[in-house]
Amino acid sequence: MIENDFFRALADPTRRAIFEKLAAGSMNASALREGMEISQPAMSQHLAVLRRAKLVREERQGRFVNYEVDPDGLALIAQWLAKYRAYWPERIAALKVLLKDMDQ
Repeated sequence: MIENDFFRALADPTRRAIFEKLAAGSMNASALREGMEISQPAMSQHLAVLRRAKLVREERQGRFVNYEVDPDGLALIAQWLAKYRAYWPERIAALKVLLKDMDQ
């Protein structure tokens, strides 16, 4: 299930930090490591998890590899969230009624 992949990928604080850096724009692995206490092999592993979850994609330019947020992966997250969008207004309305009844 793809939802499990992206939640599992973003559950790790290092991967969330990498994803947030990439949200600002395309970068190579060396640029991503700047300011982070992480080895190159560890960065590669984190990027692999993010790629498998379809949150990040790579683009090869000659012998260099740049990483960027994958819009298709973000669309999957948006679709998942859309399933629950209608649920919350109903629940909040019910909570307001309950709280109003409790005040009386």
